[in-house]
Amino acid sequence: MTSHSSVDRRRRRSLTLREAADQFRRHPSPWMVGGMLAVAVAARLGVGDWHLSDAVLPVVMLALFPFAEWVIHVCILHWKPRRILGLTVDSLLARKHREHHVDPRDVPLVFIPWQTLTWLIPVLAGLSVLAFPRLGLGLTFLVTLSALGVVYEWTHYLIHSDYKPKSRFYRAIWRSHRHHHYKNEHYWFTVTTTGTADRLLGTAPDPESVEKSPTARSLHTMR
Repeated sequence: MTSHSSVDRRRRRSLTLREAADQFRRHPSPWMVGGMLAVAVAARLGVGDWHLSDAVLPVVMLALFPFAEWVIHVCILHWKPRRILGLTVDSLLARKHREHHVDPRDVPLVFIPWQTLTWLIPVLAGLSVLAFPRLGLGLTFLVTLSALGVVYEWTHYLIHSDYKPKSRFYRAIWRSHRHHHYKNEHYWFTVTTTGTADRLLGTAPDPESVEKSPTARSLHTMR
């Protein structure tokens, strides 16, 4: 009789990139973020009014994205439930992320919760319209952010899927994020890059120098 571990190893060897993409499309969050991207692109092309700032803004956002990932991961996803004025403050994102650490191979938990996207997408759309001096620049912001969101969802999903890394670049990202889940949850917070924000903020140590954490799979559990 074939053991579960043998089945898992065989699945890991056999999953192709196309099969991974087929599984990716079965979940709501990629469609929601991808839909925001499609609408934003159509609106941006319709508005026109191109300026140099429409080229500069995406470059700045791309440079800052690893730091945004780091801050969101540390401050929101790894939020420890707190009692404030008699109420427990604990967001859906933090709760789902703790579940994700318990079982990193549970695919639905890999994605941004669709419940969060139902309010986050309108907020981002409103921000793109109201917070910029030009509508065109706001839509450039929304297009760039949506594209980064799709890249994040795909990269995070692929790391946790049974697809084996092929390129050196992806292998480095894959290894870094798996260290976060299986080695020590206090390090390696970026997902789509490696050696960027983590290295600059001191959370990319030599893995050989880091002890295996007993709480990597159960965040905030007392040792």
